[in-house]
Amino acid sequence: MSKPNTALQREDHGTLEDLVGYNLKRAYLIVSSDFRLTLGEEGLAPRVFSALALIVQFPLITQSDLARKLGIERSGLVAIVDDLEARGYVVRKPVPNDRRVRALAPTPEGEVAHSQANETVMAHEAQLLSELTPQETENLVGLLKKIRNIKR
Repeated sequence: MSKPNTALQREDHGTLEDLVGYNLKRAYLIVSSDFRLTLGEEGLAPRVFSALALIVQFPLITQSDLARKLGIERSGLVAIVDDLEARGYVVRKPVPNDRRVRALAPTPEGEVAHSQANETVMAHEAQLLSELTPQETENLVGLLKKIRNIKR
């Protein structure tokens, strides 16, 4: 019979468990996995949902501005916008005075899809974070926003 590994059971300071990045990544994996399960196989992936939410919030946002708000490269946005366009949720429109730039606008179907997905996502987060008090949830979101705004 083997002895239990006490090194795995003890809490050492200076281990992965004490690192912010490690804990953020682990928390992200849990939230992301639950998000995908909640919206189903045909549902919007987290980054596609985020893009749609911003397009609904800022109709006629340019692709460059959307990429900036999402914190991704403009080239990485192409597949996301293609997905939304293929679903009939957004349309690309020319920007007056600049024929090279395209703006994104939600379609009526996109607005409905966003509203339904947003309700589902809010319920998903409420259930996932049900063990936190409202104050803890507010603190968590505040700290995450603070980290997001750190200038590098």
